[in-house]
Amino acid sequence: MKVLVVDDEPQIRRALRTSLEAHGYVVDTVGTGDEGVVAAAGTHPELVLLDLGLPDMDGTEVIRRIRAFSEVPIIVLSVRESQTDKVAALDAGADDYVTKPFGMEELLARSRAARRSRRRRSSCSVPCRWIWPGAW
Repeated sequence: MKVLVVDDEPQIRRALRTSLEAHGYVVDTVGTGDEGVVAAAGTHPELVLLDLGLPDMDGTEVIRRIRAFSEVPIIVLSVRESQTDKVAALDAGADDYVTKPFGMEELLARSRAARRSRRRRSSCSVPCRWIWPGAW
């Protein structure tokens, strides 16, 4: 599975790349929101792991921009713990929100869950709004 990591901290990008590749994932990493949007459009990842605190734009804006052209699962990884930040990211289109620091096994499980959820919604045989209110 191809994962795009968008985080401004090189050590976080390196750690995520190392851990995800050890679990068989193919990983691309970028350090800014603009690079993240361009990479999401150009490389078509199957999952995006996104930090909110980016140098050029807030992560919620990155989510909105990616959602304009893609339904790829997006999991936010952030040190921001406030309910307001979590709600804003989820309302912008994130599939999940994990606060740093986090355990890799939990992140992997959340990644699998986000992909399952997106697959179910994209393969509905009946209108999804009947199953997932608000999906229209």
